[in-house]
Amino acid sequence: MQVTLWGTRGSLATPGPEMARYGGNTSCVGVRGREGTVLVLDAGTGIRRLAKTLPDSLRRVDVLLTHLHMDHIQGLGFFAPLYRTDIEVHIWGPASTSLALPTRLKRYLSPPLFPLHLHELPMLKFHEVPCGEVDIGEFRVRAALVCHPGPTVGYRISAPGGGVLTYLPDHEPALGPLRFPSQSREWTSGGTLAAESDLLIHDSQYSAAEYPGHRGWGHSSLNQTLDFGTLTNVKQLVPFHHDPDHTDAELDLLIAQAMEQAKPAYRVTPGIEGTVFEL
Repeated sequence: MQVTLWGTRGSLATPGPEMARYGGNTSCVGVRGREGTVLVLDAGTGIRRLAKTLPDSLRRVDVLLTHLHMDHIQGLGFFAPLYRTDIEVHIWGPASTSLALPTRLKRYLSPPLFPLHLHELPMLKFHEVPCGEVDIGEFRVRAALVCHPGPTVGYRISAPGGGVLTYLPDHEPALGPLRFPSQSREWTSGGTLAAESDLLIHDSQYSAAEYPGHRGWGHSSLNQTLDFGTLTNVKQLVPFHHDPDHTDAELDLLIAQAMEQAKPAYRVTPGIEGTVFEL
C-alpha cells in the first residue's frame, strides 16, 4: 500500500514561502495498492494534483469522504475523472438523518455554487457509510462514526498480506470522556478503528494553548493527538489538518514541543504535502 499526502490543511491557506513545506491545500490523501486499486480519501483542493498522477489505464477510482464540510469536498468538482466516460467514480460518504448522500452533495455540485448539476456527470456511483466492512478492489475498508459536528466517519483500510492505515482527519476524541485519554479504546471515539494501525493520519489542528477556546469544534490539539496514538498503540502517526494560520516554522515548533512533552513510543511524521508512505 502506498499512501501519499496531497492536502493537509484544515481550510485553505494563502500560498507563500512561510508555508512552502507543509503546503496550503485542503484534506486529500491518495492510496494505491499493488494490484492497481486507487482510493482517494477526501476531496479537498489537493485532489487536483492527485488526479494528474493517475494512469491513463485506470478504469475505476473510489473517493471516500469522511464528511461534507466544504474543506473536504471543495476539490470534488475539479476532479478530472468525473468528466471521463471510461472511468467509474465511486463516491462513499455519510448520509444525514434526513438526506441521502447524493442529495447532500447536490447542495454544492449545482448552481449557483457550481456550473453543473451532479446528475450531469457521466459515471458516478454512490455508497453510504458506515456500512460494515467492504472490499474495494484489493483493500478491506471499514468506516465508523466519530466525534465531529455533523455526520462524520473515519476509515480503516487494510491491505492483503498486512498494512493498516487509519484516516481520522477531523476528530475530537477528547470531547466525550470525563478524562482523556481514558484507559479504554472501546469507549473512546475512533479507538477501535485506529487500534494497532501501521499508520494513523489524525487531526491535530490546535496547540494545547489554542484548544480550550475551540472545545467542541470537532478538532484535536497536538498533545491529544499524540495521546490518542499512545492509547491506540499505533506504529506511526501523522499530525494532519493543520490550522491555515500556522506557518511552517510554527508547526515545526508546535510538533517539537508536543513530542517533548508526550515522548511517544512510536514514530511521528509531520503531515507535509507530497510525503509518501509505503506500508
